[in-house]
Amino acid sequence: MAQPLSAAAVLTALRAEGVKVVEVGNWRTHNRNAKGAWGPVNGSMVHHTVTSGTSKTVGIVRDGYSSLPGPLCHGMIAKDGTVHMVGWGRTNHAGGGDPRVLEQVTAESFGSRPTPPTKGNTNGVDGNSRFYGWECENLGDGKDPWPGAQYDAIVRVQAAICRAHGWGARSVIGHLEWSSDKIDPRGISMPTLRADVAERLKHPANWSPGASTPSTPKPPPTAPPKETPTATTEKQINALHSNLLTIGSLTEIDGKGERVNHAAGYYLAHIEKDTTDLGVQLARIEKKLDALIATLAKS
Repeated sequence: MAQPLSAAAVLTALRAEGVKVVEVGNWRTHNRNAKGAWGPVNGSMVHHTVTSGTSKTVGIVRDGYSSLPGPLCHGMIAKDGTVHMVGWGRTNHAGGGDPRVLEQVTAESFGSRPTPPTKGNTNGVDGNSRFYGWECENLGDGKDPWPGAQYDAIVRVQAAICRAHGWGARSVIGHLEWSSDKIDPRGISMPTLRADVAERLKHPANWSPGASTPSTPKPPPTAPPKETPTATTEKQINALHSNLLTIGSLTEIDGKGERVNHAAGYYLAHIEKDTTDLGVQLARIEKKLDALIATLAKS
C-alpha cells in the first residue's frame, strides 16, 4: 500500500526503465478524481483495448465514450512499444473486483496467480482507486499478435512501477485476475509476465537482456512465449465454449458456503488460460529434454 507516484515521478521511472513515452495533452491533470479517491495504491493492472490503430486507440482511452467517460487508463502501450500517457489520477479502468484478490496483491501472498475472482464489475470492491491501469493495443480475440516490442514495453512499464514502490512482481495482475467478468489481457500469460517482471527487478533499471554492460547496444525485443494450443486442445475449447453458451450461467459454492452465480464466459476464460499455461510449460519441458538429449549424444 502506497501513495500514488506523481506525474513527474512516473515519467522518471518509465524513462529510466528504457520506456519510450509520449505525453498526450493535459494528461497530468486529466482524471476522474471528482468521482472518488485515487490511492493508496496496491498494484498495477494490465488490460487489452479491443481496438486497432494506435491513433484511434489513444483517442478512445483518453476520452472514453458515452457510457464510460475517460480517461480509461493511465497509459496506453502501443504495438510498437510506445507508451502514450493519457491520464493521471483516478481513471475508469479496473471497475469492481474481488476483495480477496486485493488482499493477496497487497500482501503479494499468492502463488502463480491469485485466487480466481468471484466478484465482478457490478458487485466487487472499487479497483479504480487501488491500481495503476495500463491498456495495451490489441483486439483481444486471441488471434491479434503481441509484437515483441509491445510485450517488452509491458514488462518494462510494470517493472518501473514496482521498482519505484519497492514492490515485487506479484503486485502486477491482469484484469481477468481481478474481475470475474473480464478476460483481458487475452493472449498474455500473467504468470509468465510476472516472471519476466521479476527478472527485470533483479537488475538495474537500464538492464537489457543479453547485454554485458549498460553501454552495449540493446538487442531487438523478444516476443512473448507463444501460447498456441494444439489442434486437439482447440477442439476441446470450442466444445466447452458451445456447452457453456448453452448453459448460460453456472452456480458454485464459495469458501464461505454461499452460492455464487457466474456467467459462462468466466469459466471459459479460466479453462482457456489454464490450458494455454500448460502448453507453455510443456514446451519448456520439451526444450529442456531436447537439450539434454543433445548433450548425451555428444558424451
